Amino acid sequence: MAIFGNLFIRFRKQIETSDHQKDNSLATHYYKASFNQLFQSVEELFRQDADCRIVTVSKDHGEIAVEINKPIPCFLIVTIVSVRGMETAVDFSISSEKFSPIGLYPILRKRIISYYDKMNKLHTLVRVGKSS
Repeated sequence: MAIFGNLFIRFRKQIETSDHQKDNSLATHYYKASFNQLFQSVEELFRQDADCRIVTVSKDHGEIAVEINKPIPCFLIVTIVSVRGMETAVDFSISSEKFSPIGLYPILRKRIISYYDKMNKLHTLVRVGKSS
């Protein structure tokens, strides 16, 4: 039965990171930075990416909405939340309406991981998953 579950995951068109993800690479990442520092870094990250177009920025809600053109068209919402004074969490929600006979999940997952990798280079990673 697990084989079928894994097969169907491949065809998901939407992924959300969270503290409760079984896949550790898709768990919420916590950084040692203030909300303003991290928000500014994330916004700049997407402004510099030629494949992305920022649709909306809501600092009050801690969200940035981004349209991604390549490798597949998809929509991304980045949520930034201050947990403590110098600890801020980043979550992603990515989705696509495109159909792929081999499934979109691996492509979307890879995209999220690449954004977390870029954030890890800009800020000190405190932990992955489950806030204490």
